[in-house]
Amino acid sequence: MVAVAKEFAPRIKRNEPMSRHTSWHVGGPAEIYFTPRDRADLAAFLRSVPADVPVCWVGLGSNLLVRDGGIEGVVIGTRGTFDRLERVSHQTVYGEAGVACARIARQCVKWGLGPAEFFAGIPGTLGGALAMNAGAFGGETWRHIVEVETIDRGGREHSRPASEYRVGYRNVEPPVAEEWFLAARLRFEARPAEHRGEIDALLERRKATQPIGEWSCGSVFTNPPGDHAARLIEAAGLKGLAVGDASVSTKHANFIINHGAATAADVESLIGRVQDEVQRAHGVRLHPEVRIVGRH
Repeated sequence: MVAVAKEFAPRIKRNEPMSRHTSWHVGGPAEIYFTPRDRADLAAFLRSVPADVPVCWVGLGSNLLVRDGGIEGVVIGTRGTFDRLERVSHQTVYGEAGVACARIARQCVKWGLGPAEFFAGIPGTLGGALAMNAGAFGGETWRHIVEVETIDRGGREHSRPASEYRVGYRNVEPPVAEEWFLAARLRFEARPAEHRGEIDALLERRKATQPIGEWSCGSVFTNPPGDHAARLIEAAGLKGLAVGDASVSTKHANFIINHGAATAADVESLIGRVQDEVQRAHGVRLHPEVRIVGRH
């Protein structure tokens, strides 16, 4: 059992079901689940975690599949904290890791900054978007990053320019292991008021083409070069394919839906089935965009 400092014992949750913290509503228990009050609280907590205990971070729990065996070690939840968002100069915005991406989109439109509308299509937080270079509607997070603030296992904070990170399509390689994002500065351009309707238009398009309101993680697979995962899955005849109570969405083939009683094993098995069938049909191996963590 992971030992924590006495000062944190009343506020940690042991064996916390991760199904309560993921958008798929599946996942076994976290050995320890902790939500920090602020940066000082987080730093003190990280210093108290033994060096050999793994640390996992969770924001809104989208783009995350936690296996049924749960997560060994510590999970730090940022929902409801680290949510500062402000304009710091004519073209620069400062956002903490717990800020919902949809809020960034709305606020930037109010400030007359853009292009930030694409953030409305990312169903997570800025921290998650930084970790995977999340994107939607043709936009990508790291195109706008100037610098980031991070924290390491020793509770020490760092500021790093964007140039220190190797960034690709849905992939970010940090310069140092076990540093986690706390905040970022983003640069946009001045946008006239007539762009105010773009978020509504994008959200209407998303609602018309994606299974909004159902239990999913967002897009399951990255798009292969020059093609779209959804097209390949649909062309292989896989819409509606089910394992247990999980199925490929009939509305958008790159979504997997938990209809209420699916397990993480159902979802992971279905991911594998889709990969195998698409490879058989098209000779293309799809790669998961969703992060899969935990024990079987």
